[in-house]
Amino acid sequence: MGRSNDILLAVENLKVHFTGDGPVARAVDGMDFQIHRRETVCIVGESGCGKTVTALAILGLLKQPPAIIADGRITFDGRSLLDMPAAELRALRGKRIAMVFQEPMTSLNPVFPIGDQIGEAVLAHERVSEVAVRRRVNQLLDDVGIVDPQRRLGDYPHQLSGGQRQRVMIAMALACEPDLIIADEPTTALDVTVQAQILGLLKKLKQEKNMAIQYITHDLGVVAAIADQVYVMYAGVVVEQGTTGIIFGNARHPYTVALLNALPTKKKRGRRLYSIPGSVPHPAYRPMGCPFHPRCEYCEPSCQNAFPALCDYGKGHHARCPILFAARGRAEETRA
Repeated sequence: MGRSNDILLAVENLKVHFTGDGPVARAVDGMDFQIHRRETVCIVGESGCGKTVTALAILGLLKQPPAIIADGRITFDGRSLLDMPAAELRALRGKRIAMVFQEPMTSLNPVFPIGDQIGEAVLAHERVSEVAVRRRVNQLLDDVGIVDPQRRLGDYPHQLSGGQRQRVMIAMALACEPDLIIADEPTTALDVTVQAQILGLLKKLKQEKNMAIQYITHDLGVVAAIADQVYVMYAGVVVEQGTTGIIFGNARHPYTVALLNALPTKKKRGRRLYSIPGSVPHPAYRPMGCPFHPRCEYCEPSCQNAFPALCDYGKGHHARCPILFAARGRAEETRA
């Protein structure tokens, strides 16, 4: 099967706006990306770039209003999610697309044992006996690395560590063996050792279960560990996309370069870490032209008036900036 026929999820020109008393907030303003079967795609960017809103739009979890899907298409396995009847979308959510949220303590119910909560995820989509559910839950906990799962079925969320709670959330997402898992910064609140364990677990489960993963993060260290394809998101739109090797070895957008410069490495030990000046613009007050231009060291007058289309640099590498490439060329000529 050709790669073009292997697309599991396609998001095209997605625009999600929020209305209220003030001006319209364009949280997502023309988002495009694809996820192929058995592929890990990372959506990376700072808080406020629209990553989570994109995920919630895919799952149909945005409250409308105040959210409005102003434009675009979301297609899963050839079917439009935006046109799908609510009952069908509920049946698909959890069964074929599942989500792992950022903070398990706010996602798990504190008054029910974890075994019951995982079992509920199974019963929501399948008619199985109580014995079969218990067997499935026990296996899921074992799959995600919970030691002595039979004994932990009756534990409540507060009796588990942060890493264990996140493993329970992954077990719930795996309950019906979905084709796609959307993971929204699931390791942000965890220490480095546990984070590495969770990332290793996701990679292992992806291979064993033949799943695709959409991983949302602001951490390029995570991206390097798990991603096949990377989409760098800024102010509601993709500003650069490519394979992990291309993004880390040949970034062409100043925002991507700035994120890479801010990444701690062994070579930077003992030196002051770089930070990007300024902050992500409020979605209701986005500047004209390229939204990154107020923070960009390569900014030219044209950047303040026009937002470039994606430039094709070959091998699936696209970036919304012809300026950085030109600036690097001039710098190399000067050094020569």
